[in-house]
Amino acid sequence: MLAWQTLRPLRGDGRPARRQAINAALVLIDTLMLRLLFPVLAVGLALELQARDIGLFNHLDGPPALTIPLAVLVLDMAIYWQHRLMHRLPLLWRLHRVHHSDTGFDVSTGVRFHPIEIALSMVIKLALVWLLGPDPAAVVIFELALSLGSLCTHTDAALPPALDRRLRWLLVTPSMHRIHHSLLRQETDSNYGFHLSIWDRLFGSYRARPLGQEANMAIGLEQFRRPDQQSLSALLRQPFDADR
Repeated sequence: MLAWQTLRPLRGDGRPARRQAINAALVLIDTLMLRLLFPVLAVGLALELQARDIGLFNHLDGPPALTIPLAVLVLDMAIYWQHRLMHRLPLLWRLHRVHHSDTGFDVSTGVRFHPIEIALSMVIKLALVWLLGPDPAAVVIFELALSLGSLCTHTDAALPPALDRRLRWLLVTPSMHRIHHSLLRQETDSNYGFHLSIWDRLFGSYRARPLGQEANMAIGLEQFRRPDQQSLSALLRQPFDADR
């Protein structure tokens, strides 16, 4: 993804910059925090639930070729609704806006999240796994897709228009997700999907194109555009600061 956006940038947001270093620092904090707070990860929980026959999918009769893809679909839909709630509920939005306050859009944006949001997301994920009892393989597939998909959809590059249109019938493309990071509220409140575009189409949140030119689209949040608001310490404080 880094090579793609460096060689074929759409906007130039992917150039080496201070903001990328700050985003990378958030990744380090998030990773260390997860290893300290959550020694039992989703895959380990799925294995334990399978051994104890706990959860919905552990009581369904069906071949793994059917139940594993179905579990991945259910998990993906759940993450879609979690994302929508992050935008709708004020307390959750205070956490999630750290991600949206990035004034650029590139691979580093895909890993720019407040540590508390990462922790909350993991709690929600563990609760989903406990409820559903999916095959551990489904959790592995979903986790890999979640990590890789976040990088892909935030890449500062564009696919050929014809290919982008075809892929969008199933998958979230960088151009589709870039609209979600627009400075305009009506565009930010659209295209919530992480991997599959079907949820946005099904639940009425799909937007095909921005109001203006994609390459010139303003990114970020209006109240967080000053350089001092983009430092690592400012991002860590941001959920607790009054709106400005």
